[in-house]
Amino acid sequence: MPDGTATAHHYRPKLVTVLSEGYGLASFRKDMLAALTVAIVALPLSMAIAVASGVSPERGLYAAVIGGFLVSALGGSRYQIGGPAGAFIVLVSATVTQFGLEGLLLTVFISGFMLTLIGLLRLGALIRYIPHAVTVGFTCGIAVTIFASQLRDLGGLKLPAAEPGPLLPKLAMLGQSLPTISPAAVAIGIGSAALIFLLRRLSPNAPGMLIAVVLAAVAAWLFHLPVETIGSRFGQLPDGLPGPRLPAISYATVLEVLPAALSFTLLGAVESLLSAKVADGMTGRKHRYNMEVVAQGIANVASALFGGISVTGTIARTATSIRAGACSPVSGMTHALFVLVFMVAAAPLASFVPLSALAGVLVVVCWNMVEKEEFLRLLRNWRSAAVLLATFGLTLIEDLTVGIIAGCALAAAFAIYERVRA
Repeated sequence: MPDGTATAHHYRPKLVTVLSEGYGLASFRKDMLAALTVAIVALPLSMAIAVASGVSPERGLYAAVIGGFLVSALGGSRYQIGGPAGAFIVLVSATVTQFGLEGLLLTVFISGFMLTLIGLLRLGALIRYIPHAVTVGFTCGIAVTIFASQLRDLGGLKLPAAEPGPLLPKLAMLGQSLPTISPAAVAIGIGSAALIFLLRRLSPNAPGMLIAVVLAAVAAWLFHLPVETIGSRFGQLPDGLPGPRLPAISYATVLEVLPAALSFTLLGAVESLLSAKVADGMTGRKHRYNMEVVAQGIANVASALFGGISVTGTIARTATSIRAGACSPVSGMTHALFVLVFMVAAAPLASFVPLSALAGVLVVVCWNMVEKEEFLRLLRNWRSAAVLLATFGLTLIEDLTVGIIAGCALAAAFAIYERVRA
């Protein structure tokens, strides 16, 4: 199986390679079909991720358009699809709560430069050596945290104060707010998630997320259901991209957001290279990991300039693109353009989408994020189980960075012990 160790043309985007090999009309047609398929998936998902992250829905769409285009145009993988990712919800939400929107944009901006530097220094290979148990542990931890963050909108709960960030205080406040639960919101949220699961079983190629969100919006409007919508919380979405603008930068704010930027950088590099590795396994190709990290960095810088949230390679959308017949990075670039067209055409209609339906979409995302079989397999060996549970537990109780550092440190300690013993 390809291991992502292609070294030829370290900093040559795969798009250049594809075009130099010859790119014909047949390939273009396949890429267009795949791009349309992925864009239909990316549209509701980008809005759902943005809302769950504590920002307005258009911030996710800006990231999908600007970041998604650049990830494919400059990346080291033929098939990578970039955009906002569920794995970042916890980090983005915490950053917005602590530093506000301007602080978030500065964090994404700085993390973009860090990612670019990692790629230029050829340090992308180091990211690939993070132990498998650590990646499974923090991915599962993130999924549980995201699920907890969606319970408010899923149940239409009215909280007495701002929702806490840490998991245990969050669950305690949600429990106190149970008497305010909205049956209509619960029905739409659970119904949306159930419909997506059902469509995946009966018709895997159907755009289940988009169908569920559209039907939820129609039902809420038709029956005048008392549920909160995108329009009631955020107002009408803009019908285009804003102009580029530098985030507010000062020496003091850079120092304040630097720890968060480091977390964004680490997660972005891990997620993008994992996604590219999955694409390698599905296609028999090899990605250029340093070029991929550079592209992710440039995409994040550009996303921040246009007001978008963080961008990374996304496994689910990349796999969807490959299954739909994508041949080259042109598919990822065009998917971003399709999202822009949808955004311009459907901005007024998006106001009717219930937030509980977007929460239902993210429930499905959380379920898919959890590597259930791998989690159980790793528990069979006490060393891998210790690394897995340390990473998982600390990601839940503390944060992602602490979980990854603790898991890597424990895995390194086990490795050193084995060497000394031998």
